[in-house]
Formats: sequence, structure tokens, C-alpha cells
Amino acid sequence: MNFRNKKILITGASSGIGEAIAIHFAGKGAYLLIAGRNLKELERVKSNCSSAEGVEIILLDLEDHEGLFSKASEIIQKHQNIDILINNAGVSQRSLAKDLPFEFDKKIIHIDLLGTIALTKAFLPSMLERKAGTIVTITSMVGKYGTPMRSAYAAAKHGLHGFFDALRAEVFDDNIHVLLVCPGFIKTNVSINAIGPGGGKQGTMDEATGKGIEPQTVAIAIEDAIHRELEEINVAGAKELLGLYMKRFAPIVFSKMIRKMKVT
Repeated sequence: MNFRNKKILITGASSGIGEAIAIHFAGKGAYLLIAGRNLKELERVKSNCSSAEGVEIILLDLEDHEGLFSKASEIIQKHQNIDILINNAGVSQRSLAKDLPFEFDKKIIHIDLLGTIALTKAFLPSMLERKAGTIVTITSMVGKYGTPMRSAYAAAKHGLHGFFDALRAEVFDDNIHVLLVCPGFIKTNVSINAIGPGGGKQGTMDEATGKGIEPQTVAIAIEDAIHRELEEINVAGAKELLGLYMKRFAPIVFSKMIRKMKVT
């Protein structure tokens, strides 16, 4: 795929993986719609995407499900279509299940799972009408196996895998490409902004996240996966990949390992 002039909508584009994706595809000459809640940070990212064909800021809140449909309608009315939707926005967790009030389990699932589904369904009819489009969803290695302190987060990410695997099969004949991207520990502010015990932000950088993969690596991997029309990719370190293979081939051993594994 030649990305020049392609209209790419990126959620959670104000920092981390989303910012890296925006800057990367700006360098490919794409027209970017960078979405998020933090206008100041989105403006900063926009200033770093000068090589793009154009950059438009979209204020978007994944927790406002009904608002997502109306926002998508406005975007389609203005641009006719979106070529690539990159579902990246979300919130993480750093709390034991027993210490997280149920209202925050709901919040995480409302944002990470239902918000992503809502936005995708808002743009899906226009892709089906054109019989063209790419949907990229950033999940997590935790979408494949649960770990301590990620109970609601793992539930949401597992849900994304179920939804988009099913959607991929449904829209294959409509020439719509569905890609799942499963990062491990990536060097972003995700742990600082994660929901901690009681529902407040953790406010600190995890050691594992601080030593994680650079977010630019994820952006490059996404471009390659789109070119090759892959269905799913893992962008993770050795420890996370080991967990994946152990879960599949030695689940009892994995179960013992994960109880003691450092996940922050």
C-alpha cells in the first residue's frame, strides 16, 4: 500500500504508541486525523507531523459511545471515507482485582473494549459501501493471557480479540483488512496513567515499561503488517513472548510462572 494521501484516523494519538504511529505515517505522506482528549498534546503531535499531507485534530472520548457515532458521521461527511482506522486509545490497570472498585472495571471495559467497538462500527458502513478499508486495533499480549494486576484490562483486551477475529471473517469478501497488534512492554506513559488501587492513577513508571520497546518499533511493525496483509502481529520482548508460548504449549507450567512473574 502506498500511504501517500491515505486518510488515517489514529485514536490515542496524543502520546506513546499513537504519537509514534502519527509521526511515522506523516513521513509516508498520509493525511492524518489524530484523535484524543488532550488538545494541547494533540497540537504538539501535530507540530511534529509537518511532513504529512495534512493533519487534523479530532477531539474524541471513547467512553462517550453515542458521541462516537455522531463524530464519525461528521468525519465521513467531510472526508467521504477513512482509508485506515487505527484503534489505539485505551487505559491500563495496575491493581489487584480485590482492590479495584467495580465501577473502574466497568470504566476500563467501557473505554478499551466497548469504545473501540463503537468507533469501529461507526466507520464500518462506509468501508462496506466502498468495499475497501483497513482496521488496525492495538490490543496487548495481555489479550492472549491474563496476568496479575490486569484483570479488567485483560478482560477488555481478550474481548477485542474475539470481536475483531469475528469481524475479520465477516468482512473478508468486502476487501476490508483487519489487523490485531499485540504489544508487550512499550516505553510509554501507560503505567503512569494506569488505574491503580481504589481507582486513582498509579502515577509512577513501571520498571518493565521504562525498559520496554520503543514505540517507533510498533509503528514500523504496523506499516509492514499492513503491506503484507497480516492478521495479527506480536511486538514484544523475550519475556512476554515466552509467556505466550508457555501458555500454549505448557499451560500448567505457565500458570505457576505467572504467579511469580514481575508484571510492573
